[in-house]
Order: sequence, then C-alpha cells, then structure tokens
Amino acid sequence: MTQPTHTPALAPQALEGLKVIELGQLIAGPFAGKTLADFGAEVIKIEPPAADGTAGGDPLRQWRMLHNGLSVWWQFQSRNKKSVTLDLRTEAGRAIVRELIDQADVVIENFKPGTLEKWGMGYEALSQTNPGLIMLRISGYGQTGPYRERPGFAVVAEAMGGMRYLNAEPGRTPVRAGVSLGDTLAGLHGAIGVLLALQARQRSISPEAPKGLGQVIDVALYEAVFNCMESLLPEYSAFGAVRQPAGSALPGIAPSNAYPCADGMVVIGGNGDSIFKRLMQAIGRDDLANDAELAHNPGRVRRVAEIDEAIGAWTAQHPVDHVVQVLNDASVPVGRIYSAKDIAEDPHYRAREMIVPVTTHDGLTVEVPGIIPKLSRTPGAITRRGPMLGEDNDEVLGPSAR
Repeated sequence: MTQPTHTPALAPQALEGLKVIELGQLIAGPFAGKTLADFGAEVIKIEPPAADGTAGGDPLRQWRMLHNGLSVWWQFQSRNKKSVTLDLRTEAGRAIVRELIDQADVVIENFKPGTLEKWGMGYEALSQTNPGLIMLRISGYGQTGPYRERPGFAVVAEAMGGMRYLNAEPGRTPVRAGVSLGDTLAGLHGAIGVLLALQARQRSISPEAPKGLGQVIDVALYEAVFNCMESLLPEYSAFGAVRQPAGSALPGIAPSNAYPCADGMVVIGGNGDSIFKRLMQAIGRDDLANDAELAHNPGRVRRVAEIDEAIGAWTAQHPVDHVVQVLNDASVPVGRIYSAKDIAEDPHYRAREMIVPVTTHDGLTVEVPGIIPKLSRTPGAITRRGPMLGEDNDEVLGPSAR
C-alpha cells in the first residue's frame, strides 16, 4: 500500500479499537466515516461490486475531476478507510455484512428510510445479536415524520433548512454555496452523535450488558442545516420578522461586509465596539470613531449604509495587500477572499498542517485538507490513501472472498 507522503502522528489515536461499518455512499454518511477514521477508527466501507457493465463502488469515485478514472476527491473523502465489495441486494451479501456488524461498534448508513428494514437489517434486528451497536442513520428528512419517504439531497435540505433563502443578493435568485454544505453539516452532526452514543454506552455497562447499550442516531439533512441558522426562527417567533437575503452583509450586526479594493475585494468584520473605533481610526474617519451614536451596535445598525460607504470609499483607493496590512496592524478582522490557489500558497495553512500530500495507488501526489480538530495528546493522522474498490476484501473477508 502506498503511504501518505507525510509522517503520520506516532501518538495513540482517540478512536483506536473502534470498528465502524460504513454502508453509506456519496457525501453525508461517508463524511462522518472519514471524521471517525481520521482519529483511528477502523472504518470498513461496504461498496457494491462491479456488475452488468457498471463500474461499481461508491458513485463519488466518479465525481468531478478524475485521474486515471478515479476522482481525486476520493482521496479526501475515503482516506483511512478499507474497501470491501458486497452486494447488499443479495441475501448472501447481507449475511456477510450482518456477520461484520455483529463484531462492530458502529454502523453508518444513509439509505432511504425503511431500506435496511426491508433487507432485515434494521436496528431492532441487528441489536438482537449486538446490543452495544450504535447505528448512525442519515437521511433527507429523518426516520420519522410525514416527509420521511421523500428522496432528499443536500440541495433540497439547504433550501428547506433556510440557508438558500438567505444566500442571495436582495431581489436576486438564491444561489448555492458551491459545495454540498447540507451533506457535510449532516456528516459532522452524525459524527458528534456517534461520540455521544459511545459515551452513553460506556456509562451503561453492567453485568447484563458488558459492552454497554447502543442506540440509533437519527440525523436529517435539513435539520443539520436548520441547526446552523442562528436567529432565523427566534426572530420570526418573537417579532414575526422574516429575515431577508442581504448579500455579503450580516443584517443586524454592523459593520460586517465585503468591500471593493483597487485590485480585488476583502471582507471586514468591524462589529465589535472597540474594533469599530480602531477601524474608523485606521481609515481616517475619526469623526465616526468618536460619534457617540455609533459606539454600540444598535446605533451602527441604524446607520450601516453610511458606515459601509465610508469603509468602501477607503478600501477602493488601495490594493488588497495594503488594506489587509493596515487593518491587521490595527487589530481589525480582515481577510482576502481565497481561491483554491490562494489556499494552496498560504503559509498559515501549511504551518497548521491543513494541506497534506498523499500519494495515490498509481503514484499521483494529491494535496488534501488536513485533520481537524487538532488534539494535543491523541491527534488524528492520515495513514491510508483512499482505497481501490475491494482492495481490502482478503484482509476483512479472507482469501475465499475472491
């Protein structure tokens, strides 16, 4: 096996000894699996074998830009995992998966609700032989409720969760963020749920349940998005206020916006009381810095157009580098708007090991995002590249699986 080109952490990892069976495909479930695998969990990814002229495997293997027929995205989403090919549509394939699950701590699945039950692999059935099993179930609308059987993708979840409505310029068509945030947010919530369930299982250990008791974690894509919508619902509930799209601004918090420079744009967050005063002094507007009405956020919100105009007039006269330098020197939060090229060339990303090179099975070096969060005593590590389809069949199932 080709190893990553960086040296993995030598310290013990937080989730060493945890065995996870990943049944999910594409983004949400596998992102949760990746998060657990980054910290030492043994994640066995079950993929459909090639058959009837199909390539087989997780469809993500063929998404976006490919190298020799394999997505380079795969090296991030499926690092540290093992790949086993089994056909869950057959009883023989399901029987083998049940045996693997009997020895596992966690199952991750993101099928349409009811699919596993149809196959005789619902939680009630699986927990009969493995009462300590934790099952993470990610779906568009959750396992219950009137919408449970609807197909759900991140694009719909972001709309239902309130994100798309806000993500637009006033009066313009809502746009997507450019990545599948709904899936990733659901994956993160799912990983958190697994860790909570593991803690609860540990506390439930008894003579009758020597491994502790497992449970089901039900994550809906739209709920993961909705959970991040801050004041959206409380403001409607309290005041009947429907928050409206505001482009790059942050309504009710001022100043916080994107501003044009002579050669690009920057974002500036000058919404703290002392920060605002330093910002105004840095751009030569002592009159606004010393204006008593602008000393606190409510007054600044009332005059946000005037403030934004003053900031924009100053930034437009200078290149991005100058604006960033001046405001950093004044301890005002400011930043350029990064492209992939900017990220790859930024020294802070590399100093924090957030850009990590891995080598694919055919020798291509690909830089992928590093591991987060950063643990001081039991850090995560990248120890395996994204596996080829069925690469670990022999190891997990034995040579007879060929």
